[in-house]
Amino acid sequence: MPESGGGVAHLRRLPRPCLLNSMGDSYAMPAMTELEVERLIKRLTDESPQLSPVVVDATVREIRAGLSGAVPDFVPLLVERQSRTALGISSSGALMGSLAGRVGVPRLGATVSADGVTFCVFSRDAASITLALFDDADDAVPSRSIRLHPRKNRIYHYWNVFVKGLRAGQLYGYYAEGPHRPEDGLFFDSSKLLIDPYASALAFPADYSRTAAMTEGDDTAAAAKCVVVDPDAYDWESDRPLRRDFDASFIYEMHVRGFTANPNSGVAPEIRGTYAGMIEKIPFLQELGVTTVEVLPVQQFDWQTAPAGRINYWGYQPMALFAPHAPYSSHRDRLGPVDEFRDLVKALHRAGIEVILDVVFNHTAEGGSDGPVMSWRGLDNLTYYMVDRSSGTSVDFTGTGNTINTNETVVRRMILDCLRHWVQDMHVDGFRFDLASVLSRGQDGAPLRDPPILWDIETDPVLAGTKIIAEAWDAAGLYEVTTFVGDRWAVWNGAYRDVVRRFVKGDAGMAGAFADCLMGSAGLFQQPDRDPLRSINFVTAHDGFTLNDLVSYNAKHNEANGESNRDGADQNESWNCGVEGPTDDPAVERLRGQQVRNFLVALFVSQGRPMMLMGDEVRRSQRGNNNAYCQDNEIGWYDWDLTTREADLLRFVRELLQYRKGSVLFADRNFWGEAGSSTVTWHGIELHQADFGSASHTIAVELTHPGSDEHLFIIFNAYWEPLDFALPVLSTGERWHRLIDTAKPSPDDFSDPSAPLDPGRERYRVAARSSVVLTAKPDTDWREVEGILDRLTVAFPDVPPDVIGATIHDVHAQLTGPVRDFIPILVEQRSRDHLRAAARGHLPE
Repeated sequence: MPESGGGVAHLRRLPRPCLLNSMGDSYAMPAMTELEVERLIKRLTDESPQLSPVVVDATVREIRAGLSGAVPDFVPLLVERQSRTALGISSSGALMGSLAGRVGVPRLGATVSADGVTFCVFSRDAASITLALFDDADDAVPSRSIRLHPRKNRIYHYWNVFVKGLRAGQLYGYYAEGPHRPEDGLFFDSSKLLIDPYASALAFPADYSRTAAMTEGDDTAAAAKCVVVDPDAYDWESDRPLRRDFDASFIYEMHVRGFTANPNSGVAPEIRGTYAGMIEKIPFLQELGVTTVEVLPVQQFDWQTAPAGRINYWGYQPMALFAPHAPYSSHRDRLGPVDEFRDLVKALHRAGIEVILDVVFNHTAEGGSDGPVMSWRGLDNLTYYMVDRSSGTSVDFTGTGNTINTNETVVRRMILDCLRHWVQDMHVDGFRFDLASVLSRGQDGAPLRDPPILWDIETDPVLAGTKIIAEAWDAAGLYEVTTFVGDRWAVWNGAYRDVVRRFVKGDAGMAGAFADCLMGSAGLFQQPDRDPLRSINFVTAHDGFTLNDLVSYNAKHNEANGESNRDGADQNESWNCGVEGPTDDPAVERLRGQQVRNFLVALFVSQGRPMMLMGDEVRRSQRGNNNAYCQDNEIGWYDWDLTTREADLLRFVRELLQYRKGSVLFADRNFWGEAGSSTVTWHGIELHQADFGSASHTIAVELTHPGSDEHLFIIFNAYWEPLDFALPVLSTGERWHRLIDTAKPSPDDFSDPSAPLDPGRERYRVAARSSVVLTAKPDTDWREVEGILDRLTVAFPDVPPDVIGATIHDVHAQLTGPVRDFIPILVEQRSRDHLRAAARGHLPE
């Protein structure tokens, strides 16, 4: 309720009480003393901090003025009783009004209703909680502080209060008092303004400082403030999560800011690097063939968690799990980030693109025990974090200094509530869980066989239609790619990444493992009836080299991070093709381009769900930096000039994606080779002589889909010399057509339409370090249409015969199909049309 000096005209007027004397005459009661009035006002204000002290004061004094009489012993009792009635306070001090009749605890966070806002926060060990309200994010002092009574405003460990008259956009935070004993894992500090763990938005002061939360003294002026959000105050225009099946998904891992922050993005300066800027570039994603974007963290994170002079760019340092990252909004108003993120989701859905969030529930931005007191640590460190009870220090399985304790019911409920919020209120389609194996650790740190939180997420009805993807390892060595729990959890297949890298660069002994990668890693995943599409296949991701750098650097070059090149992985399974870094050598550049295409072909002809890193389609480089978490600059941004410079590669990727999306082979829900799925035949250089030995650098596989005419022959030659592969014999009336040959120059690297091989051809030469995909199509004998050349040569005497022959050949290649009797007629007719159209440009009518 806003402070008001306007009196209490709105309160119910009470009759003036009186007493009767022995004669039946009435006389007025005497008034209370001023000291008694002040004590009552203080008592009522302490019991009901949700009410404005000004209103409490005015109410008590008005009622007191109307209760003058001769029986002073009764006056204080009557004034208190009637003041409670007028203010809506029960005799126990509990609020009567918006919370009246509610069963249990109010919803955690800040809940907007017609007449105000209800605040609720969990803290087991706090001695007292104060709700602080602010008018501006830069305020150093609250405009109003409401101290919650430890009995009257607390149900179990849930501190709650209703404040009348507040609405969406109100700024707030909490101060928590309690024991400060770091040796026992208790970090209460009433001088620190704390973020509500359920805050749906944050507002930042101009001088926001993480350091202020780490040092002694009041940090209010430099602290983030929570924003009250009404989740229903947005027009979704009938938008819903797309709920697309996994077999239709190609995942594009990207960074919201990095996608358009570069000045060469063509996006207006005021929206570069924002949710709105990303909306401007949705047509590019559509043309590329993207069906799903997986965005690096957009949960509000602390960008100051980085080496001096740098900022945290990736965002894996959350400070408000329910809130969208405010700096990604082009709007500066308090509710702008929430609505602009929703605008982005709605626009992506209209374009047929799903939204998967990279979420962080394994750690927070509060760091180790010497880190800042920003939220969870200051409210209930022993509940929210895993703590070594013998020393009070934080347990670190994440490499960030702390580990969220999902063994606590309160924490598991917070995670589920957060996921539901992003689905129900923000309409996202799924989640990728950073270091998800952390969530499987028990209270003692050992992995649990059936981790409660992971099953909670899998079986939650609200989340049933979402995609859930695990990064199935953690920073302390737990690796669960093949053993991650659940019936629908997908996993980032890190083993796939490592094997494919090693095979393509030419390592020995990788042929057998690479063959398994192509087959959806069937040998890796032993779970019965497992869906192969639960393997998220990738060669590159944000964490590591880009695809260009994978073929351009032998070693990491992370000097720009300011950590003397100590950070980032040392083992990258990369090969620079002969020169470290950029080069003008055309032979090296040609080989690098070929290797890039080899990786892409492997990725998109493997069974499973492919994921590609932003910019790999145009050879985006990070200058050899494999840990660009703090590079909010050209190193980390998309370089839009590359869409022109690497136009041939961009076309190759688009064609490759288009082909995969139209193929039924990659929609199989059983592993290839199993009953009801595509049949698999392994070959080597010679037919049926597959070589999976340690010296082999080649793989050839034949795939045939039982329910369609799809029939592929896929060849990988990772050897450094060309090899001639025998071609499988086709049925009468079929011919092999070249779809992909990474050794050929564009546009022949991907042929659309596919180029027919010569009739009767028995072998195909595969260049060194290249890959080939052939597709079998029904054939028509060239002799059926060769007479057309004679007739068209007469009809078009001014056109060279070789041009006419080439035209007929191209038309004939496009018209191969099952209706053989009509093909000669159609070839001649369409060849005439092509020649007439060409003649109009250089021949007389």
